Amino acid sequence: MAKQKTAFVCNDCGSDYVKWQGQCSDCGAWNTLTEIKLGPQKGSGRAGAGASPQVGGKRAGFAGTLDSARVLQDIDLADSPRFSSGAEEFDRVLGGGLVPGSGILLGGNPGAGKSTLLLQTMCHLARTMEALYVTGEESLQQVAMRARRLQLPTDKLQLMSETNVEAIVAAAEALKPKVLVVDSIQVVHTEEITSAPGSVSQVRECAAYLIRYAKQTGMVLLLVGHVTKDGSLAGPKVLEHMIDCSILLEGSDDARFRTLRGQKNRFGTVNELGIFAMTEQGMREVKNPSAIFLDRASEPASGSAVMVVWEGTRPLLVEIQALVDDSQLGNPRRVAVGLEQNRLAMLLAVLHRHGGLQVGDQDVFANVVGGVKVLETSADLALLLAIVSSYRDKILPRELVMFGEVGLSGEIRPVPNGQERLLEAAKHGFKRAIVPKGNAPKGKIRGMQVTAVSKLSEALDALE
Repeated sequence: MAKQKTAFVCNDCGSDYVKWQGQCSDCGAWNTLTEIKLGPQKGSGRAGAGASPQVGGKRAGFAGTLDSARVLQDIDLADSPRFSSGAEEFDRVLGGGLVPGSGILLGGNPGAGKSTLLLQTMCHLARTMEALYVTGEESLQQVAMRARRLQLPTDKLQLMSETNVEAIVAAAEALKPKVLVVDSIQVVHTEEITSAPGSVSQVRECAAYLIRYAKQTGMVLLLVGHVTKDGSLAGPKVLEHMIDCSILLEGSDDARFRTLRGQKNRFGTVNELGIFAMTEQGMREVKNPSAIFLDRASEPASGSAVMVVWEGTRPLLVEIQALVDDSQLGNPRRVAVGLEQNRLAMLLAVLHRHGGLQVGDQDVFANVVGGVKVLETSADLALLLAIVSSYRDKILPRELVMFGEVGLSGEIRPVPNGQERLLEAAKHGFKRAIVPKGNAPKGKIRGMQVTAVSKLSEALDALE
């Protein structure tokens, strides 16, 4: 028998080694190396990232041989036009639609709605093109029951229950679908590897097998992936390098709304955000997400401020809340939900040094309403003003909106797309705005009074 090759791959960065070691030399993580079996050295028939998969018992030819090399300017982009998935929010996160020959990985917590979203998308696409939905975790009856409950058109979609990757590719070769969904990649296995489904070697090789076939045939491949407790995609890190687009569907079990965020996209903007509402009829698009995030209390309260964040290619109006209370502990608590914890501590130090407000003996809690995770620095000014409002028990005007980055020396720095943020706020009826001086509009905005500030002290004075 031929000797079986093995390798050790880091789960955090994807680096591989010929033998096990405690620490990864590339990323410095400890105890992240996992052994994977690569199959026999000769006659393996294994379809890795650099090999060509077998289709119907015959090895498919390489699409990138020397005879098929072409000059870059001679490539016609009209041969691979994007096409819509049927949902504008999904298309927005994808960068404008599905690209033929692309590999897309959709991750999310159990119950987030991954299968529901993909089933709705596939039923819509099946009306105009060949589509194949492969389920490995559910039976055909379970999928049919969900489709009937959601009142989806089921007369065109091809459904298959299979976990063997060779059988999936053989079925795709026979049906020739334009779009293929595999739910999920963690349950798919190949006969060339003896390890159990879901292991690092199985996930890596099966994903490479499917992606290689999608690239050669121009088929759109949608893979469903599980996530770990910390919210990252399960499996080897190299899986994220192989696919073209990585999307994460977020939302708690008791939350009505789901956020679809792009983490990697070779065909569009990263960190693009799509909003869906989970209803009895499935996932429904939210056309105006700012309206749901601004569903404020009927009676105004201190510690509440409205900011304009930029998500992907559009502005969003989001409410941020802060609560400052006397601490009963020797070490006051600093809790941030939807914000970066370390940035909250840094901004409190800036507020003390350049705003003259001492909250060292106070518990400070900050929360972004609606479950949105704010990743940009434009929320700094709104967070500080909400903290000041709660500490002084002074209600901020309901028609006031603000944004801006706060530096360590107390300066208010401009943020990108300031004009678009102000126009979005004016469209929703806000009449006052506190913005960095670098984002001051050149002309007047109808119905809005804009106050441009350059220091934190000026922003605090504008509240008086």
